[in-house]
Amino acid sequence: MIPYWMSRTEMLLGDEPIERLMTRNVLVVGLGGVGGICAEMIARAGVGRMTIVDADHVDLSNCNRQIPALHSTAGKLKAEVMAERLRDINPAIELTVLPEYIRDERTREILAAQHYDYAVDCIDTLSPKVFFIKSCVEMGIPVVSALGAGGKVDPSLVEISELENTHICNLARYVRKRLNKLGVRKGIKVVFSPERVDQDRIIETEKAYPKKSLIGTISYMPAIFGCMCASVVIRDLYQQPVTTEGPSSVLPD
Repeated sequence: MIPYWMSRTEMLLGDEPIERLMTRNVLVVGLGGVGGICAEMIARAGVGRMTIVDADHVDLSNCNRQIPALHSTAGKLKAEVMAERLRDINPAIELTVLPEYIRDERTREILAAQHYDYAVDCIDTLSPKVFFIKSCVEMGIPVVSALGAGGKVDPSLVEISELENTHICNLARYVRKRLNKLGVRKGIKVVFSPERVDQDRIIETEKAYPKKSLIGTISYMPAIFGCMCASVVIRDLYQQPVTTEGPSSVLPD
């Protein structure tokens, strides 16, 4: 039975797509500016099972852009804050909460622990991101990856594409090159923006660990990336396949 809180979505999609979403299982890795809103949108669409993964704690510098970040949640685990929020949205959701960083074989353990209908990569460090995408491909799990939202301000440039068709975005280029070396060249859906980043807004610092640098962000851009990733998952799951023919032509990096 479709619960009342989903009545507006039911009006839009109809019973069968909603019932399909209610039986699906989605993995979201990374619950920052992109991943937090992505997980929430997937839950609000009625997906019945989710696993969320993030070892980070809320810092007040996250308050400009991250769903779990409030002054009242400072110092708490993002995964636990998001878990409470998702259960308040959908009390019936079957939720697995993993407050940990994933890398190497642990990635494959998590992917093998359940049957996932979709995986979302919102990881913001390069090596774990590449290994996660590669593992999803090898294990036959559909995946969508969020690329660089930091340093960007123009939402009209954000698009859904295939990784091989991305351009200008530095993170996309690094991910693409590493995956190409590992033999993964096609079939990765991504959300990216070709907007050029002001390099003066990037600061290399040890405070960014495990990343190498900090980059300026604005409130709405990570949320837009997260909503677009969620749209890929939701539409694919209720069998309205997402096309990746974006509005822009392919330009050189």
